[in-house]
Amino acid sequence: MLILTLLLYGGYSLWDTAMVYQGAFVSWDLLQYKPSLEKENNTLTLAELQRLNADTRGWITVDQTHIDYPVVQGKTNMDYINKDVQGDFALSGSVFEDCRNSADFSDEYCLLYGHHMDNGAMFGDVMEFLNADYFAGHPSGILYLSGKTFQITFFACVEADAMDSVIYNPKALPVGNIEPVLNRIRETAVQTREIGITAQDHIIGLSTCAEAETNGRVILFGRLEEVR
Repeated sequence: MLILTLLLYGGYSLWDTAMVYQGAFVSWDLLQYKPSLEKENNTLTLAELQRLNADTRGWITVDQTHIDYPVVQGKTNMDYINKDVQGDFALSGSVFEDCRNSADFSDEYCLLYGHHMDNGAMFGDVMEFLNADYFAGHPSGILYLSGKTFQITFFACVEADAMDSVIYNPKALPVGNIEPVLNRIRETAVQTREIGITAQDHIIGLSTCAEAETNGRVILFGRLEEVR
């Protein structure tokens, strides 16, 4: 009986883990709200998703990766740690914007967070950008907002500490000058790409937990350029 109980518990644990990982990928129902530059009429829109959840800010896609999610923003950075975009409990949480950032991504430096899932879901693929070949082969993404679309060109992948007051305080920068963040990126970057970044550009960071360290973080940085 003990062996049977252990087998049943082990089977349940495996099933439960599989469900957590499977649920971390965006569902087909949710994908219908994803904006597109070529989206046809008579489809669901980002504005409709925002009506379902007023915390919805946009949608981020990193080309040729699993990163393809709506972006939410809570009143604190704990609100969506274990809650999906529908507001339901989910261990995988949501991709969310730092609560200190402007909701319309007008800040010179915007910061997003997502859990590191081993199957590549959420921001699990951010870890892959530490690899030189992967970084070289995945240079771009896109950020959709209501009425605006931004091209993302990635220029650095950084390993940092969660207590880093430069990277993890996006509202502490001088207005119109991201040089303090750029200096920290230069100091800590594992991978870089020369794209002519300047202190007057708008940048975005995608942050996730590192595997080996409690406070270790990996952040993928890109430049935001409005395309429409």
